[in-house]
Amino acid sequence: MTTAERFEERLRSYLRESSEEARAVRVGEKEVSEHAAIVARFSDLFTREQHAELGEAEAVAEADERERLLRLREACAGGIASLELADAYDELQNAVLAERIDFRGESLPLRSAQAKVAVLAVYGEREELGTLAADASARFNDRRLDLMRRGEALDAELSGEVDPVRRSADLKQVDLFELAETLTEAAERQQDAFEALSERWVARLLGDERDAEPASFHVAYIRRMSPLADLYTKERAVPVCLETLGRLGFDLAGESRIRLDLDDRPQKNPRACVIASDPPELVHLITRAQGGLHDYQAFLHEAGHALHYAGCDPALPYTFRRLARDHALTEIYSFLVESVSREPGWHAEHFTLRADEAEERAESTRFLEVLLFRRYAAKLGFELELWSDFEHAPDYAPVYAERLREATGFRYRPDGYLADLDDGFYSADYLRAWIRTAQVRAHLRQRVGADWWERAETGEFLRGLFREGTRPSSEEIAARVGYDPLDTGPLLDELVLAQ
Repeated sequence: MTTAERFEERLRSYLRESSEEARAVRVGEKEVSEHAAIVARFSDLFTREQHAELGEAEAVAEADERERLLRLREACAGGIASLELADAYDELQNAVLAERIDFRGESLPLRSAQAKVAVLAVYGEREELGTLAADASARFNDRRLDLMRRGEALDAELSGEVDPVRRSADLKQVDLFELAETLTEAAERQQDAFEALSERWVARLLGDERDAEPASFHVAYIRRMSPLADLYTKERAVPVCLETLGRLGFDLAGESRIRLDLDDRPQKNPRACVIASDPPELVHLITRAQGGLHDYQAFLHEAGHALHYAGCDPALPYTFRRLARDHALTEIYSFLVESVSREPGWHAEHFTLRADEAEERAESTRFLEVLLFRRYAAKLGFELELWSDFEHAPDYAPVYAERLREATGFRYRPDGYLADLDDGFYSADYLRAWIRTAQVRAHLRQRVGADWWERAETGEFLRGLFREGTRPSSEEIAARVGYDPLDTGPLLDELVLAQ
């Protein structure tokens, strides 16, 4: 067994244990993170010597083996960072878990408060609780920034590339500035359509008491489509979504490799996710239903991830079942499955709506899609500015607030800039997936038909992609369906010309 094979075998054990620990904390089964202890048990795996050996092997390898070694080397670098920062990370996680907020006589964990904002019917109460939760979150900014600085120094050392933007662009094999420019142009072309949608739906969802520019706290309430939530009950979310997936040929409930966690716990993170602990054998799909359309969309979105990881070929090397250069590939599948909820026919069929009512509900989902797309496009622009001058990161807090305000029409707090910052330019991965998903939908409409969203042929198409695991890039998928990776035409056709 080569050094790389031994590393890959032990890495699998580490990632399974680490993922299971992260899952237990995220879903509220544990109130204290012990991730540092797991990293310590695998300390011999994550050394600079091991990192160098993998780099030397990569330099002389070819084709798939070179790609596999690159991903293993990146995983080793991530492990070194985890080993050196695990104690500080656990301290921060545990402090966030322990943080409580007093709201109108009730003591709430911070995560429960963040979840509750989405379901409060009274505008002023949302404003009050949102402010309290944002204040509490911002108190951790110094510790967040310290961790980011230490992590950035390690990344620069291990990669040999001191520019974080160039480092990420090289790993993703994408020009991030060109991507950002393309998306800025697309957002500009959306402007009139977005303003018309926003005027209709913000007024309807937030009512007359809203501010001219509501605070971003209310976006969670809007995403839930709370005034329309009686139709989209949380009790029906799972049955409707399972039936939706069944039309595509996927039996999620009967898939033993996918573990569903749908329970509501006080410390459970309100953000739905998939944790692929050991694909294809052990994949967790986690949601926290609160009622409203967002429950259905979140379930379908995460089902796309779960089906991807659980559907990969078990004969693939572990690296191509679990590791990727970025997240842009798997986000294609999650966005595609979620987008079924934007089809008028889906609303009509599952919620007994007339054609005009179904079209109206589909328009509401299109509004949410444009809102989120514009938010992430603005976020990418902000992140490029911040990481291009990371030494002065706090100076860019006002840039964050202004960029997102201009893009969405909602007021963002400058001190939210770190809590809203995902690792590794994840915003770029989301945005590449947005472009790609529209391209794939256009391909499916031509190949399968306008009812692609309820046809087993779509499921068969996806199964073929899932079997490849994490090996392809998002840009390779564009070529397969006949598009340039930066062609935003299909996306704009759906989100602008459909108005």
